Amino acid sequence: MTDNQRSRWDLGRLWETLTYFEVIPFIKCWQRLFSRVQSKNNHNKQVKMKILVAGATGGVGKRVVRNLIDRNYSVIALVRDANRGKEILGNKVELFEADLTIPETLKPQMMEGVRAVICCTGTRVQPVEGDTPTREKYYQGIKFYLPEVVDIPEQVEYEGMKNLVKVVSQHIQPASEKVLFDFTNPTADIKETWGAVDDVVMGGVSQSNIRLAEKKGIFSGIVSTDNNGGFASVRTRNFTPPLDLSGYEGIEIRVTGDGKRYKFITRCEGKWDGIGYCYSFDTVYNFPTTIRIPFKDLIPVFRAKTVKETGEFDSSKVYSMQLMLSKFEYDGELNPKFETGSFGLEVEYIKAYGGKSKPQFVLISSAGVTRPGRPGINLAEEPPAVRMNEQLGGILTWKLRGEEVVKTSGLSYTIVRPCALTEKPGDKVLVAEQGDNMRGQISRDAVAQLCIEAINLPEAVNKTFEVREEDKQGNTNWQKLFSDLPKD
Repeated sequence: MTDNQRSRWDLGRLWETLTYFEVIPFIKCWQRLFSRVQSKNNHNKQVKMKILVAGATGGVGKRVVRNLIDRNYSVIALVRDANRGKEILGNKVELFEADLTIPETLKPQMMEGVRAVICCTGTRVQPVEGDTPTREKYYQGIKFYLPEVVDIPEQVEYEGMKNLVKVVSQHIQPASEKVLFDFTNPTADIKETWGAVDDVVMGGVSQSNIRLAEKKGIFSGIVSTDNNGGFASVRTRNFTPPLDLSGYEGIEIRVTGDGKRYKFITRCEGKWDGIGYCYSFDTVYNFPTTIRIPFKDLIPVFRAKTVKETGEFDSSKVYSMQLMLSKFEYDGELNPKFETGSFGLEVEYIKAYGGKSKPQFVLISSAGVTRPGRPGINLAEEPPAVRMNEQLGGILTWKLRGEEVVKTSGLSYTIVRPCALTEKPGDKVLVAEQGDNMRGQISRDAVAQLCIEAINLPEAVNKTFEVREEDKQGNTNWQKLFSDLPKD
């Protein structure tokens, strides 16, 4: 190729690529000092999975929501009154107005992208004496006042639970999967995370981009072999912190292709030009295909050459992901389905698959649900809710029926039976037991924290237990707490 035939190196596009991915430290510092765009990029703030909180404005529910937001989860709050929900929960949460006792208000839309549900609903109970000091003492567990129910326990605890579980079981994501990018639900974060890395970095002239349209991520452009080029790709900025996918078997991608062969590339180090772990996959023209990429089948590659002395991919620290159309396969071999010119790959999602099951549904019930009518029970020693179960509309009896609805739903679950709830700080060590004989107290803050810990631990799956605080401050070993409990 003569100098006249060689296309000019597009230094502007090269600079754009290097600055977008913060490749050169000087550029990174310069951007932070002088560019407003940098401050708007949220790619270093990894949004965790989406959680639906039912009963989000209640004593425990609002704490669950607040705690989830502080931990950077995406939250949908299921509330009876959206205006009241906004007053209590603020603007950082997505509100969905519905009533569990009215099934037609529970729409499938509330489950879009939801990975787990934390159910804090319950029959409203209040002291007969309605002055403010009385109510404060009542909810702090300081003094007992004659209670009264505001709702109908059968409707809330049982019928309402059936309605909620029906919608959740039909629309929740599988517990063994973790959605990393859902292009069917495009967000500003997704748009800010992905950018083009074409052969312009090597002097080539190929051009590509990824755009969000028609509920898909569309990776498209024109690939050329001019100037010794021959690849186009889109890549994520580095995840900070890196993703820990060690509990999963691999990556699943849902695509509609153009008949060409593409590469999926991921990295377990933060270097720009380091070793990438690759997997080639073929597409069928205009036909949706699910591609599963086991971590063990990823090939370590540096600039299209295999690096045999490198070990297997470390899925505990995933720094980036990339989709590529390349002239080359590996070690000089050519891509048999490569053609110059236009191309297009539509992506619905990228997820991790094969993970251990984690709780999809966490239900806050109550200690004492099996005690009303149990032979040998000394009511004088029992909490007021047990002694007054019948006067309160059989509230504990219906809570137990609600538990059975969850257990037989087919969902992976955790059922938490807290002892008497208080407004004290949640700074005590928790102890859990089974058999429904426990008495004591527990802070609402501690219950909220326990529920959030449960959704991330396989050890919490399909377990029902009572929980209270010990009389000592300290941190609870969550994994041990759940592991020590047998499954139902």
